[in-house]
Amino acid sequence: MTKNYEDRMNQAVKHLESEYASIRAGRANPSVLDKVTVDYYGAPTPINQMAAIAVTEARILTIQPWDRSTLGSISKAIMASDVGITPTDDGSVIRLVFPAPTEERRKALVKEVSKLAEDAKVAVRNVRRDAMDKFKAAKKASEITEDDLKNIEDKIQKITDKFIKEIDTVAENKTKEVMEL
Repeated sequence: MTKNYEDRMNQAVKHLESEYASIRAGRANPSVLDKVTVDYYGAPTPINQMAAIAVTEARILTIQPWDRSTLGSISKAIMASDVGITPTDDGSVIRLVFPAPTEERRKALVKEVSKLAEDAKVAVRNVRRDAMDKFKAAKKASEITEDDLKNIEDKIQKITDKFIKEIDTVAENKTKEVMEL
């Protein structure tokens, strides 16, 4: 009965984690390129489907296209995206050197982390509200008893609390990652 709502809350947490993966914290992370697409024979194609992406050092990401003729278009796509790093290519490999973020930049990233966490919490609470409304309507239609409604409300609140705590943990870990030098 409450499984559907639990799944929806879990999706909010998964979405938060995928959003966090694209936040640059000074370390090279291939997922910062997930949203970058290249015009490849007229079709927008993700870079990870056109090239091997590897972290060669802590702050260096290398992109080795399977088709060397796409080097220029991959570089242009990275430049046009919001990655914020200028790619350098040596004719066969593109390198992205991630600079260590300044204190000011790290504080801005922490604000973004908090905002995304709050958005995820709102999504979880909206799922709780939907569930509560549905079960109150079922009670009004005499499909469930008052006791059933109380039990379901308690159960949904516990599930909500669990996911809110999980969001807090994920946000706290990302904040630590962003703030470490």
